[in-house]
Amino acid sequence: MALHLIDRMAVEEEGEGDAVVCVHGLGGSSNTFTPLMPVLSRHRVVRIDLPGSARSQAAEGALSINRFVDAVLAACARLKITQAHFAGHSMGNIVLQHLALKAPMLVRSLALFGPLMAPPDAARTALRARAAKARAEGAVGMHEISLALLSAALSAETRRMQPLAVAFVRESLMRQGGEAYASTCEALADAQPARVEGITAPVLLVTGDEDSVAPPQAVRAMAEKLHAARSARVVVLPRCGHWTPIERPAECQTELRDFLSTLR
Repeated sequence: MALHLIDRMAVEEEGEGDAVVCVHGLGGSSNTFTPLMPVLSRHRVVRIDLPGSARSQAAEGALSINRFVDAVLAACARLKITQAHFAGHSMGNIVLQHLALKAPMLVRSLALFGPLMAPPDAARTALRARAAKARAEGAVGMHEISLALLSAALSAETRRMQPLAVAFVRESLMRQGGEAYASTCEALADAQPARVEGITAPVLLVTGDEDSVAPPQAVRAMAEKLHAARSARVVVLPRCGHWTPIERPAECQTELRDFLSTLR
């Protein structure tokens, strides 16, 4: 595995073959996709820590979805990737939807886990309040935020039966610095939906039946918009919350493997 620093952004690269570029969500990192790596052994996998997150927290200036899109494009250019499959989680899916419209020739397919087009108004308000708490209270605030999100973002079964998944999500959140996390919250709160009808790449959408961020009915509505250009497949995993690759790794591996196998 190689670690690249591209404009203060940490980018991991490993393997050979068709490129798969992975983009995490709010509070995530490249490790969000570690559970999917077994089915990507024949691919060149590039995992990005977005500016302001995880090992890329030294990013300067305001954060936005547009900046994240440009950061992913810069990483692909630096690594000489001219075409790739893209996998995203949560906020990373918003980034990839905009990227697919901005650089359609780059995108062979989109595999979106916990997909949403943009936060609803109530979520935007909550994100700004969370940003204020993280900025004002630092590590203590992040501790309280992580505990609240464990209850809200993971399924009841995950919380009860998968202590390692719970620990992973908590650690992923707690590793975010208060200021950087706050700025990322604000970027997500300001996110606008992409015109997904214009996406021409094949799309896989995977969500959980207990995902309050990307509820199944909203994901199906998104798929209907995508159908205008290209068929989209929706998978709803039972007893699963928003952190799909962490909560249901085997099922997510199967769906991703089957999806990519149809695109060869």
